Amino acid sequence: MRILLADDHTIVRDGIKMLLVEAYPFAEIVTVSNAADILIKVDTEPWDLVISDISMPPGNSGLDAIKQVKEHHPSLPVIILSMHTAEQYAVRAMQSGAAAYLTKGAATLELVKAVNRVLDGKKYLTPEVAVALADAFEKKHSGIEELSEREREVFLMLAKGLTISEIAQQLTRSINTISTFRSRIFEKMGFSNNMELIKYAIDNKI
Repeated sequence: MRILLADDHTIVRDGIKMLLVEAYPFAEIVTVSNAADILIKVDTEPWDLVISDISMPPGNSGLDAIKQVKEHHPSLPVIILSMHTAEQYAVRAMQSGAAAYLTKGAATLELVKAVNRVLDGKKYLTPEVAVALADAFEKKHSGIEELSEREREVFLMLAKGLTISEIAQQLTRSINTISTFRSRIFEKMGFSNNMELIKYAIDNKI
């Protein structure tokens, strides 16, 4: 078994590697310190599992890397280890294709169980992640009826592909005001970007 472990902190990498070596003494565990090396390794070598942090320089490049890994290697399971709580990143990580999301504080207790389940072709959800996913599902399906009249108006214009500045001009409002409406719409309906909003509008024939 070959496991690729990515984290930009040496102490964290060494600690996680020790856990894995103890649980899987015959596994080959390779470590890297940045997202770019994840992509290089995955594209040039065979792996059974990738375990990666989210927050590696620059920014949240670990999350971007996971998206690319799953695009090119959809069958390769990925476990996310993060210092961030499930409420902050779990939904985005799972939407990007991760099979499990663990906080680093829980890794000692949860990692081996997560690895076993993920290698068995299943997802591993902690109670915190399950709650975060349920909340996101509820928001996603709250429906356009949750919007105010002005928010609904902005929603329809965004669904037509209009930009923030174009909507501001048509409604004679400031760009900041329209941006605020857009943020409220996204929060109420669980959208991450305009494409999700447009897809929702198309799917529901709005």
